[in-house]
Amino acid sequence: MPRYVVTDAGIGRLADGEVELIAPGVGGLDDFLGNGGTAAELAALPARETAPLDPSQLRSPVRRPSKVWGVGWAYASHADEVGRKSEDEHPVLFLKATSSLSGPNDPIQLPALAPERVDFEGEIAVVVSREAAAIEPGEAWSHVLGLTAANDVSARDVQKGTFNGGKSDPSKAKSFDTFTPVGPCVCTPDEYEDPDDVGLRTLVDGELRQEARSSELIHSVAEVVAFASRLATLLPGDLILTGTPAGVGHPEGRFLASGSVVRIEVEGVGAIENRVA
Repeated sequence: MPRYVVTDAGIGRLADGEVELIAPGVGGLDDFLGNGGTAAELAALPARETAPLDPSQLRSPVRRPSKVWGVGWAYASHADEVGRKSEDEHPVLFLKATSSLSGPNDPIQLPALAPERVDFEGEIAVVVSREAAAIEPGEAWSHVLGLTAANDVSARDVQKGTFNGGKSDPSKAKSFDTFTPVGPCVCTPDEYEDPDDVGLRTLVDGELRQEARSSELIHSVAEVVAFASRLATLLPGDLILTGTPAGVGHPEGRFLASGSVVRIEVEGVGAIENRVA
């Protein structure tokens, strides 16, 4: 099965440093899947033309899904570094605005409302392939098109209660424009020896800041997908960010500044690299 990309020309498959265009004119994978296309139909589409891979032409694999879910305190290492002492029975989920999505090489814009305490969170994200309502974890992978890389950018002062009367507010903090870079491709689960054990690394200005494997998640990818489907029906093209490991900036006061470059690498997917503007 393939690794899908979205370019200015439409949906393509990666193959040996080239892009095979398979669905020209389609806005994103969420458009194809949301208009009734299936994962099997997508895989079966023939190549219409082939061109060298041009990273500047890559866009977010999904453009405007119905939902972008995020997971808080997903790795024990991250919970420890921020002082959270207990593990939750269920994944801790929050919603991000879909307008925060941006491409794998697009700049991260410091928001005028809250430019001083902007942080990174390298994450493995899931793209939903078909509708899922109140499913069990054992069914979850059959509803997943594949995995991709994401940065759950966060304005920490807003997260801690600015503009919300002092109460925690992750949704506002993580929903500014450009705060969810995604890509560069969506790698289907069968590309992995074990899709529950996928490597993740985050580098800031070349310094390794985060490194983990998805097998270290407190709640597995399947458990996260299943629980999200019980909160709200998942629709084709929806995006779920599965959480970040230890190494984020705010415990040490190391926030992003104009000119910082954040690179997030996901095994099988490749890397997104975004400069802060």
